[in-house]
Amino acid sequence: ASGKIIVFNEDYLSYGESVKYRGSGAVEAAKVGGLAALIRSVAPFSIYSPHTGMMSYAPNVTQIPGACITIEDAELLYRLQSMGQRIVMKLVMDDFILPVKKSRNAIGDIAGREKPDEIVVVSGHIDSWDVGQGAMDDGGGMIISAQALALVKYLNLNARRTLRSILWTGEEFGLIGAQSYVESHRNELDKFKAVFESDIGTFKPLGLDFAGTFEAGCIVQEVLKLLTPIQASKFRQQDDVGSDIYYFIQKSVPALSLNNDNSKYFYFHHTEADTMTVMDSDNLDLCVAVWATASYVLADLSVELPRKSLSK
Repeated sequence: ASGKIIVFNEDYLSYGESVKYRGSGAVEAAKVGGLAALIRSVAPFSIYSPHTGMMSYAPNVTQIPGACITIEDAELLYRLQSMGQRIVMKLVMDDFILPVKKSRNAIGDIAGREKPDEIVVVSGHIDSWDVGQGAMDDGGGMIISAQALALVKYLNLNARRTLRSILWTGEEFGLIGAQSYVESHRNELDKFKAVFESDIGTFKPLGLDFAGTFEAGCIVQEVLKLLTPIQASKFRQQDDVGSDIYYFIQKSVPALSLNNDNSKYFYFHHTEADTMTVMDSDNLDLCVAVWATASYVLADLSVELPRKSLSK
């Protein structure tokens, strides 16, 4: 491999399993003397569109170029190699690193009528990659997290606790906005009673994924029954949900993520195809209904969601 361009043509298993090739491919290629790393796009399906995303370097390892290529090109290179052909490539890249700039989370509240210092958060991230429009990732999550509060206000509802919409900055580059927010509020995390995040599509809603105690999950299941008329009452208990809300989960804050019919999410993820054409306004309306209903009811509970002792 020394002195060669190394191509990682790994079949897609799941995003969590396969994304490590993009994240660490350049490092591993450099360790064996590779001149550059080309990564098969992390996706189950392709229409000849490369998928971008975050990659990393490691201390004391030569920093070589890394780029994602289409599934079609990765498979073509594999077939040529399998036939014993010598492959010669010229790698031309026009990327550049911009200087670090200040960015901010965007936050809006509807103050609680009885316990305004206690908070239920709905959220999505406001940044996206340079390709496409970021309509799906994460424009949809951003919109429903803003519109959920707008709907509650329009209906003239006021929960016991504060409803807070947070649009995270810097998610794509390492959950920067969320990490900073949790650090800034580290002494107040017991006041955060639940956090919602939508960052895996806003297609037809099916229900909610939940990370928290069994007892809290039982309450969430009861809340979801309210969404039976729109067939969005499915409940899934998981150890981990979301991306930005990871830092809340580590501090035992009950966390919820939108479960939706997103089987085609990774067809468009981090590509030029992530545009408004992917979105469906009727599904967005239904997702807003799920977000507004579940967050409002949890914010208005007469009891708190049970949680483990808050980690310090």
